[in-house]
Amino acid sequence: MEHDAHTHHDHDAHAGHTDQMGHAAPTSDSDHAGHSDHSGKVSWSMAAKATLHCLTGCAIGEVLGMVIGTALGWGNVQTMILAIVLAFFFGYALTLRGVLAAGVDFRTAFKVALAADTLSITVMEVIDNGVIALWPGAMDAHLGEPIFWIVLAIALAAAFVITTPVNKWMIGRGKGHAVVHQYHH
Repeated sequence: MEHDAHTHHDHDAHAGHTDQMGHAAPTSDSDHAGHSDHSGKVSWSMAAKATLHCLTGCAIGEVLGMVIGTALGWGNVQTMILAIVLAFFFGYALTLRGVLAAGVDFRTAFKVALAADTLSITVMEVIDNGVIALWPGAMDAHLGEPIFWIVLAIALAAAFVITTPVNKWMIGRGKGHAVVHQYHH
């Protein structure tokens, strides 16, 4: 049986450890030195990098959605929906770009992006939009007003802080951005 590393989602197989049949063989924590700290657990640095990756896509989508919604004279609800849709779009797009660059076909890359980013982006969007919706005056602030940008920055920072442990937990279980790592080597 031949092994195709680009379609197999087992991190151990990516590490290059296979048995005579091409199946993933067990590995030790030292085989994953670049992915974990000394205790064998996922590092906070790795989780923060994965979260920052998602946050970048979310921030691009959020700002673009708000700019478009405001330019079109849309109400708060329509603008927020557009911003959320674009946050998911750009979050997935950044992951797709990296996975496609590794030579993976689009269908597989799309599945990887969904697996890697859905929970992370969802948590970010709930926190980010929750802060904006609950902050007095933030929903009615215009793009040219400092409160708009200040609250957006606070909302994105809160989303980062709350989502980082989620990503750490997911990566530690071989999910989330752990799925993407096999395509970055």
